[in-house]
Amino acid sequence: MLIMKAIWDFFQNQILGMKWLNALIGDGLSALGLDISSRFGGSVQFFIYDTIKILILLSLLIFIISYIQSYFPPERTKKILGKFHGIKANILSALLGTVTPFCSCSSIPIFIGFTNAGLPVGVTFSFLISSPLVDLGALILLMSIFGAKIAITYVIVGLILAVVGGTIIDKLGMEDYVVKFVNSAAVVDIEAPDLSKRERMVYAKEQVQATVKKVIIYILVGVGIGAAIHNWIPETIIQSILGQNNPFSVLIATVIGVPMYADIFGTIPIAEALYAKGVGVGTILSFMMGVTALSLPSMIMLKRVVKNRLLAIFIGIVTVGIIAIGYFFNAFGFLIA
Repeated sequence: MLIMKAIWDFFQNQILGMKWLNALIGDGLSALGLDISSRFGGSVQFFIYDTIKILILLSLLIFIISYIQSYFPPERTKKILGKFHGIKANILSALLGTVTPFCSCSSIPIFIGFTNAGLPVGVTFSFLISSPLVDLGALILLMSIFGAKIAITYVIVGLILAVVGGTIIDKLGMEDYVVKFVNSAAVVDIEAPDLSKRERMVYAKEQVQATVKKVIIYILVGVGIGAAIHNWIPETIIQSILGQNNPFSVLIATVIGVPMYADIFGTIPIAEALYAKGVGVGTILSFMMGVTALSLPSMIMLKRVVKNRLLAIFIGIVTVGIIAIGYFFNAFGFLIA
């Protein structure tokens, strides 16, 4: 048992967490004459370490996920989803969202395609909720910060939110609240050609390049904010606003996250810095979910394809779900960790 624990700790700390990289960067900066124990030196070390770590893990994960995705092009995916009905379809749609490395804005065109293909609107909303929220790449990065139990629990409750949210929308009969041009658009059903393994490798490589180009700015901004929180903002200030003693910390974190727009990978370094300052796991996760699932730009895009009532119901369901998940983790996270 002790051997298994030692192997797992090594995997989490040195493979996922890349603590060796942090030490290596610290030694390098010290050799250059930079005091890494100072605020400035610590910020530089945090920025370089987190940027490199996230880019390495992100690239590896996107490559693997994209290679798998090459076997399931959009038309084939639509046909598979079309064979299921009721809550089974919602569950499958939510699971599909976990293996699509998209932010919320990038998920909306897929949502339109699914709706256009005749899938029930509740099923497509299950995908729309889970896709930015419980990305498998984020699971691995969350494991490097919070550990496997909390990361896996986060994915499970995120999937539950996606399934419940989509099911509620389906039961409310919101089909008529999708803008007409979406449902009336011509369906293009092109049979995807079979690809060789080499072609799939090339496709996966191209997806890595495209994804990194798309999210790099958010990662850099997120790491910059994380470095500032980690080294410049006193812990007392963070605790007074987002600490466990503030009963409104989850609400505040969710509201702060909504106006922002970032891929979930851009929120990872902020989460890491907040966690180091003693902020509750539930509060941190609420912030991350607010950023990724309810960002203002994605809501503006969604407004163009659904009517106000459906948009309001979607926002209400996701907001209540995020807040409930946040308080759940703050109350019972110690049992999971």
